[in-house]
Amino acid sequence: MRSRADLIRLGLIAGIVFVLDQATKAAIEGSLVTGEVIDLAGPMSLTLSYNDGVAFGFAGGTGLPVVIFSLIALVLLGVFIAGAPSGWLTAVAGGLILGGAMGNLVDRLLAGRVTDFISFPFWPTFNIADVGITVGVVLLVLSVLRGDRGSGDEPTS
Repeated sequence: MRSRADLIRLGLIAGIVFVLDQATKAAIEGSLVTGEVIDLAGPMSLTLSYNDGVAFGFAGGTGLPVVIFSLIALVLLGVFIAGAPSGWLTAVAGGLILGGAMGNLVDRLLAGRVTDFISFPFWPTFNIADVGITVGVVLLVLSVLRGDRGSGDEPTS
């Protein structure tokens, strides 16, 4: 079972990722037109695009099947995280993944597609939710491999 501190961490991080994701998507949609490119540092640019697929535009298609797939993935993820090693790393990973998944799911439910805007020439366009999910998955794998139990909340003797 998760400690209260772990649950609070997970919830706060999920909320921050969700709000940051939705705010950046709204700002980009209010500032750019589809296909417009704003060069940033190095190869990174901003360009407004939409994704009706599952991940990076794969398995394209809108509607109920994609939403159902997303909901099932969220439930399975929750079950996995609940059984993953307890600790701060698992809580952070879970918060990043949950916040990102919620951000993209809200897009699908409200618009039938996900707003993407971060672009590199060698990678599909993505968003803050995708960053949260990707970093969260890497941290979750590390947590499982380490068998993390160190939340830092346990009293010392």
